[in-house]
Amino acid sequence: MINKSAFRKFGHVVSAACLALAMTCGSASAAEVPLVDGTLWTKSTDDVKKAYLVGLANVVQMEVAYNANDPLPEKSSFSPRLAKGLTGQTLATVQEALDKWYAANPGKLQRPVIETIWFEIALPGLKAAK
Repeated sequence: MINKSAFRKFGHVVSAACLALAMTCGSASAAEVPLVDGTLWTKSTDDVKKAYLVGLANVVQMEVAYNANDPLPEKSSFSPRLAKGLTGQTLATVQEALDKWYAANPGKLQRPVIETIWFEIALPGLKAAK
């Protein structure tokens, strides 16, 4: 299971990537870059959801490439574990799984989307791969 510091570190990487994107696309301040949770997810259009997932996939791919020479990347970094757990998934299947999970759990809309991806999609994928 992922430790909290690795999860927090990955959250900071995603936040930094979102902030960098927001800063290059306009005059957004850090206060305007929200943590994407179920409330934002369920109110977003399909295009916005896909853009979030593409951005997340790009950050994961970048970190996997960065850790390519690490002899134990799955032990030292969140992204290689996330990538392995999402093997076989597509943007569409992840989006569908998130839509279904938040629809089935309306009392948990405050849960961050990245956390839902990890615990509901990637972690079961890792367990199935063993």
